[in-house]
Amino acid sequence: MLKNDRLDQWDRDHFMHPSTHLAQHARGESPNRIVTGAEGVFITDRDGNRFLDGFAGLYCVNIGYGRQEVAEAIAKQARELAYYHAYVGHGTEASITLAQMVMDRAPKGMSKVYFGLGGSDANETNVKLVWYYNNILGRPGKKKIIARDRGYHGSGLMSGSLTGLHLFHRKFDLPFPQVLHTTAPYYYRRENIDQSEAEFTAQCVADLEALIAREGADTIAAFIGEPVLGTGGIVPPPAGYWAAIQEVLARHDILLIADEVVTGFGRLGSMFGSDHLGMTPDIITIAKGLTSAYAPLSGSIIGEKVWKVLEQGTDEFGAIGHGWTYSAHPIGAAAGVANLKLVDSLGLVANAAETGRYLREAMADAVGGHANVGEVRGEGMLCAVELVEDKAGRGFYDPAGKVAGAVVAAMAKRGVIARAMPQGDILGFAPPLCLTPAEADQIVAATAGALKDVLG
Repeated sequence: MLKNDRLDQWDRDHFMHPSTHLAQHARGESPNRIVTGAEGVFITDRDGNRFLDGFAGLYCVNIGYGRQEVAEAIAKQARELAYYHAYVGHGTEASITLAQMVMDRAPKGMSKVYFGLGGSDANETNVKLVWYYNNILGRPGKKKIIARDRGYHGSGLMSGSLTGLHLFHRKFDLPFPQVLHTTAPYYYRRENIDQSEAEFTAQCVADLEALIAREGADTIAAFIGEPVLGTGGIVPPPAGYWAAIQEVLARHDILLIADEVVTGFGRLGSMFGSDHLGMTPDIITIAKGLTSAYAPLSGSIIGEKVWKVLEQGTDEFGAIGHGWTYSAHPIGAAAGVANLKLVDSLGLVANAAETGRYLREAMADAVGGHANVGEVRGEGMLCAVELVEDKAGRGFYDPAGKVAGAVVAAMAKRGVIARAMPQGDILGFAPPLCLTPAEADQIVAATAGALKDVLG
């Protein structure tokens, strides 16, 4: 295949990339990767390099690459009806079918699903609906949202405010004052190293209680959290965390938003992370695994309690004033229908549990004893390796050293893509849910080799 030798220059001259050092990229000081093809768990770039994608794009290609069933569903939909809006009761066969399929899989107590385009806009929708809900109930002062440090909920204005990572706030005038942050359930990074897991859970709960007391429960509308922290470090919560947090929320009449953009549709070895961890949310955020990123689509699954109030509001004030032009886009919906059929027929939820466990155990066996590996952790088809300068004293590296970035670059040379997670030296893995044990072995071998290359 002839290569367009101007493509690299066009990229640097004209294309603004997300989450990128813009000046370095424009000057050609950082590498770029122009991807031309993919199949299964592998991607190929235009230079013919083949990589095992150990992060499924951005935790999103759950079914793996190159599934023709989804491509054909998208093409068929585009030929028959490429677009029609969902305003004032309009629908398409694809969007209505997908809504039914989502609700068939959703945790108990959920009522309807609103479709958007990405996780960020879904969380913007969620906050608007929570504010609307409290206005309808005559509680105009109950509007603050509690999120967690290190949580990730998007990079819009409100969703970026909910995110608890400083990269998404710095120089953007975020977070908004309506957003509060509480302690991340990140046991490895607890301040008091002598705390037991139960004591740390109790501290997280006490910190939340103190925040509510300080602000006033009558000012706080909702609490948002990922069942398992994703971009903040791939961190499963400590034992008992969600049961204890939900008791506090229920006592103070604070809604729970479960951000399942990463964990929804099989990632944890369960269809939803809420079921996996015993959560009973009022609203659930979905995206990524909804279509396995074959087309953009997100959703807000609304619980029965909230839905009844939304209906009451429209009876009192008329049609609800919220919507996107591309809400429930039929091409995205068609991709979602085909994708969820494959999740079922290929047994990907069970494989995420089984092969995910194999990946974590093999990773712990291979690198857990390394002098600079502080912890190997994860859940389902999620795995993280946290790097430390001083293992015995839990001493972290200076962030300026970008140690995890160097290890990830060394892994790419070995044909495997991992992710250097922000605010720490953490190697992140979230492969497609179709990963095989042999492919897991390839990820583990590349990790062990790259650690040896960089850290000895």
